[in-house]
Amino acid sequence: MKQGTTGTKNLRWYMRYLHNKIGFFIVGLVIIYGLTGLLQTYRYTNLLKHEVVHKKQLAPNLSDTGVGISLRLPNFKVTKIEGNVRHFQDGAYNAATGAAIYSTKEWYAWLVPFIELHTTSTESRKYYFTTLFGVALLFMSVSAFWMFKPGTKPFSSGVYLTIAGIVASIILILLK
Repeated sequence: MKQGTTGTKNLRWYMRYLHNKIGFFIVGLVIIYGLTGLLQTYRYTNLLKHEVVHKKQLAPNLSDTGVGISLRLPNFKVTKIEGNVRHFQDGAYNAATGAAIYSTKEWYAWLVPFIELHTTSTESRKYYFTTLFGVALLFMSVSAFWMFKPGTKPFSSGVYLTIAGIVASIILILLK
């Protein structure tokens, strides 16, 4: 391990060392989170999804709202009624029998565990790992300021890029 010019390991040396080691450890996680984050952006499209047909038995004579809630379909709207059958986008509900059949577009099964990393809750054992990953990312962000000596051109440009990133984030948050 290379030491500082005085032969002692100072804070800058430790920050650079940890930045290097933690950075290599989380590369795979960053790739997975980055790719699945992109998929989350396109979650309302059919990208990497396949059609799944559902058959459910509901209570007979439900209201349109009741059918939408029971099937957990966002933006549920009946488009046509033929006798006892209410048709809606990609499905139908028979009010006399309570039978509902509809199709949805869902992620392929092999993608689901990766995508669920973005929605891990405190009830899951994955919670500890995703929290550790978040802390590691925060450390990587802060420790980047120890990569170059203050006052040098690379350090100054890093500060400007950090400010630009913060401003861009605030603009994105303010956009509706």
